Amino acid sequence: MPNEQPPRPAPLDPPMVPFAVAGLIAWAVAGLVLLIFFRGWLTDNGHENWLWTCLAGFLWGFPGLAVMLRHDANRRRRRAS
Repeated sequence: MPNEQPPRPAPLDPPMVPFAVAGLIAWAVAGLVLLIFFRGWLTDNGHENWLWTCLAGFLWGFPGLAVMLRHDANRRRRRAS
């Protein structure tokens, strides 16, 4: 009896722009929550760098978004051909 392998499923190739946008939104919301509700606590305990971390995550999200836009455009082109 031959060992027949079941067919492999197609690899996942979801659109990536929503993930990049979700990351941008997550960093923005985290930064705003810290700024609005925890500003005094952050200052009192020397954790102001958390706000800078949120800002850096948000700003680094834009190059990531640009890369994902290009990836999705290439994905559409691959699927069309």
